[in-house]
This record gives sequence, C-alpha cells and structure tokens, in this order.
Amino acid sequence: MPMLKKFTLFVFIVFGFAAQAADGYKIKCKITGVNDSACYLAYYFGDKQYLKDTAKADAQGNLEFAGSEKLPGGIYLVVIPKRRYFEIIIDQEQNFSLETDTADFAKNMRFKGTKENEVFYSYLKFITQKGKEIEPLREQMKKVGDKSDSAKVIRAQMSQIDKEVKDYKMKFVADHPEMMLSKVFRASQEPEIPENPNKKDSTFAYRYYKTHYFDEVDFTDDRLLRSPVFANKLKYYMEKLVVQLPDSLNKEAEYLVEKGKPNKEVFKYLVYWLTNTYETSNMMGADAIFVNMVKKYYKTGQAFWVTDTVLKKIVDRAEQLDKILIGKTAPDLLVQDTTLANHALSKFNAKVTILYFWDPDCGHCKKITPKVLDFYHEYKSKGVEVFGVCTNFGETMDLWKKGIKEMKLDWFNVADLFNKTGYKKTYDIYSTPVIYVLDKDKKIRAKRLGAEDLKGLVDRILKENK
Repeated sequence: MPMLKKFTLFVFIVFGFAAQAADGYKIKCKITGVNDSACYLAYYFGDKQYLKDTAKADAQGNLEFAGSEKLPGGIYLVVIPKRRYFEIIIDQEQNFSLETDTADFAKNMRFKGTKENEVFYSYLKFITQKGKEIEPLREQMKKVGDKSDSAKVIRAQMSQIDKEVKDYKMKFVADHPEMMLSKVFRASQEPEIPENPNKKDSTFAYRYYKTHYFDEVDFTDDRLLRSPVFANKLKYYMEKLVVQLPDSLNKEAEYLVEKGKPNKEVFKYLVYWLTNTYETSNMMGADAIFVNMVKKYYKTGQAFWVTDTVLKKIVDRAEQLDKILIGKTAPDLLVQDTTLANHALSKFNAKVTILYFWDPDCGHCKKITPKVLDFYHEYKSKGVEVFGVCTNFGETMDLWKKGIKEMKLDWFNVADLFNKTGYKKTYDIYSTPVIYVLDKDKKIRAKRLGAEDLKGLVDRILKENK
C-alpha cells in the first residue's frame, strides 16, 4: 500500500465543513494487525489530505469514529500506524461498520450497512485483478520492442483489458448514477477525440480535447472536491492545456470560476485555488492572474468566506502588484547618485533599461552582479543601460562605494539615500538581487528573471525598435 502524504494542519476559515444534519456519523472498524494504537480519519480536499477525527484501537483492533454532525460526502481515509491507510466512501450512509486485515486491506475488507463501500471495494478488487493481468504484458512489450509483430498481439491484449475496465466503469455509472464513485468515474474520463474533419487543421485534436476536457465533471457537486480527481484535472488544465500567458490564463480562470458558481463550495475552492496558485507562482507574469481574481471576486464582495481583515490584506497585496504588472509603466523613482544629485527613472533615456536592485553585502548579489555587468558591457553600444539601485548603502555610503569599486560597476549607480521613495514596497523588493527589464517607454517587459535570460529578451525588444 502507498504511504500517505504528510498531513497538513488545516485552518477552517477557508474550507470549514458546512453545517450538516444533526444525526451525525458512526463508523466502527475492526482492523486485524492494529492494536493499542491511535488511528485517524482523514479526507481529501483538493490536492491535499486533512485530519478529521482520531480514535484509539484496542488490543483486538476495534475502534470507532463518531461525531454529532454528518460529514460532507467524499473519499475518506482510515490511517493506521506507520502512515498506512485505506480509503472509504462517506456520503449518504454514515452509520456502518467494516472489518479488514493489515495483510491486505482490499482483499480482506468486509462491510455492514454501506452499499456504497461494498461496490467501491468490488471495483478495487476488479481493478487490482486487471492490474495483475496487464503487468506481464507490459514486461513482454519491453522485451519484444514496439515495432515487432509480437507487439501487435500484446497491444491488442492490453487494449482488451483497458476496454474491460472502461466497460466496467460505464456499467457502474449506468447502474448507480448518483453514487459518489460514479461522479468520480465520470470526472476521470478523458475526452475521446474523433477523426479530424479537416486534415489541414493540425490543432484540431488539441482544441477538441481542451474544449471537452471538463464535459463529464459535475461542477455542481462539491463531493468531487473531497476526492483526488477534481484538483488534479484543474491543475492539468491550467498548466498543460492553457497557453501560459496572462491574458489566456485570466480568461480560463474566469471560465472555471463561472462554471463553479452554482455550488458555493466549488466556487469558493476555485476562487481560492486560482488566487493562491498564481499569487505564489514562480512563473513570470502570474501575478496578473492573482490581481484579476482579486478585482473580480474579492473586491466585489463575492469572497464570502474571508473576514474583513483577511480581505483587506488580499486587496492591499493585489493593489500593490497591480502597479508593477508586465505591460504597465514602471513607477517612477527619484533617487540619488554618490554625489547626492537627484535622478528620476522616468527621465533615464535608453532603448532598454535594466532596473537592477542589488545589495553589496548580499552573497547572491556577488554572484549575479558580475553576470549583469558582463551583459551590460556587451549590450551598452546597442542602447541598453543599467539603472542600478543599491538597497544597502551603509551609514555613510561606504558600503555602497566599496561595492561599486570592488565590482567595477560602471553603469548608472543610484540609491534612495533619504528613504523617501518606498521603492521596496512599490517594486516588491523582499530579497536581492531583482531584475526588471523596461523598454524605451519605461513599460515593464519582464521582471524577476535571471541574468542568463537577459540576452534573448533584450534582443527581441531591440528588434521591435528597428
């Protein structure tokens, strides 16, 4: 059995269970091989698992999970010592018992009072058997090679097993349309791409697959949130099927949220996941999706689950990032050189400006700054300049001057000597070094990129100016 991922402590501000009927839940377990040990009831939510209940097994492996409120429907996990676990479905039936053995959870599983779990484990036993049948065929395929005559026979046998699994699921869905497992089966389906009606259209398969990717996902059923399926499909869609540009990502993020609006829990999860994912993403330009989500759903009062305090923090963060999104005009900086003369970024003339924030006492800066300097020497004749903002100049500018001298920085060196610009907040400088690339109009073309990426980007910008 696979080991359970490390549990995450959960703050119920965001995904707290909604109030349920008062008849509660009671799940009695007898697990041979477990004795005098703490066991846990956990549940999937998105791409993580969270703890819900704890029970102590006696010397014979008997334990009971119970609560006064019904649990939201979903796939749950019974976790035993050494983080071993087995899954159960908790939905309409919440008063039942099970018995199993640590030697083989699925094979030895017996239920009373839950038809849902009986059919669930019938499926697990079926799929385990099919796995045993297909594994030797995969090994044979490795030996004979993909293009041999034997491979055709093996592929046909593997296809037949795949068909049997697919047919099993289709029959299950037809026989039990409202069961949780049916919704999971349907959501897991991949779109079957028809024959291309236009052979000249090389994008047909991709466009069809993307368009129909969520056809079988019921966005009105929040039970899917408490399964591994929904979050995995969501992540794959946004990362693999959507063009990784802010405009495309914004469009698709709004599309998904609108699909989830009929169910408040699904809506809440989508807004939260998209907002959090793109606020913390390392992808350049991802903050535009975060800003858009905040403008559209948080500032308009639709994020009903956040407190006023949390809302203010989220909105403040979005408003801060909004000013430095790629494509925006760089906020002006009024800074000083080593002679105390004032200089404005907006008045700095160059075909391309590298706005470089650095600290002479920063170990990482000492590695990156020489690379930026080499780039500057190579591209200076092409109209590229560096506006180097020192973030740590020392009490008497001694540290700054020493850094300039030691690294031979012959670019335009400035610093906020009177601490009046608030540039750290404006440009979101929480560590150094940080590189922004500005075009001739001081539009932000890139930010937080590596020194090794400067050449390709700057070449493109210079080419646009010809």
